[in-house]
Amino acid sequence: MRLIGTSTQRTYRYVRIAIVGAVVLLLVSLAAVVVSDGPVSSISAMYYTPARGVFTGALFAIALALIALSGHSVEQALLDIAALFAPLIAIVPTPILAGDVAGYAVTCPAPGPCVPAGELPAVQNGMLSLAVVGALGVMTALVLARVQGTLSAGVAVTLVVAAAIVVAAAAWALLGPASFVALGHLVATGVFFGIVAVVSTIAAITSAAPWRGIYRVVAIGIAVVLVGLVAVLALRLGGVDLVAVTGIPLVLLGELAVVVLFAVYWVAQTVQFWDDANPAILP
Repeated sequence: MRLIGTSTQRTYRYVRIAIVGAVVLLLVSLAAVVVSDGPVSSISAMYYTPARGVFTGALFAIALALIALSGHSVEQALLDIAALFAPLIAIVPTPILAGDVAGYAVTCPAPGPCVPAGELPAVQNGMLSLAVVGALGVMTALVLARVQGTLSAGVAVTLVVAAAIVVAAAAWALLGPASFVALGHLVATGVFFGIVAVVSTIAAITSAAPWRGIYRVVAIGIAVVLVGLVAVLALRLGGVDLVAVTGIPLVLLGELAVVVLFAVYWVAQTVQFWDDANPAILP
């Protein structure tokens, strides 16, 4: 059977499939690292392994794909905002302790996890680049919206929020570098997947069966796992490492769960809107 469709339809199909592909790439790279180099405490800890290129590249690819899925719905506006946090997850590494990454030596100046000092120049370079490109991106989006005649109130609000996030992230990195390095990755990850949970909730409300059930599972699953991860990481920052106490890689399992649920959401989106004449999430 030959699949047909407009160029726009095919583009949206491929972009959604690419998001799922980026997730699969990330998981395959994680498996390869564990097999060749030993266990890691979390997916985020891939930053400190030979899989760093795949980890950061996959996140940037996801960010670009989310932005490419243009539309005028509340869901798309939220995903555009989420796209701003994916590069932050890639640029700002997660704090780690000795033993979190096999073969990676780390000494923190105080009890609790930290970002090794040797990684700070890369964070500074990445944040400078991201701040400049983020500002240019918001201005470009504004110009394009004016030229294309798509500058609605919703688009304006989205651009204002995007500009505020770019400014806030740059200001935090500049004025509070210590706290930014310590918490930036965790905040960006929580906000990113929190937005995905909200978008999944909206999809569950607006979609018919069986999609409603799938999106409901994704939304509830991500929300529950995020609450659990926040609790585990908060205790860890306070000096109580539940992973060490229980012997269970709680953070890794939690991150795997939200990443898989993220992939499930996009597989469902791809199938649900495969033949949509107007590929935007909502008209």
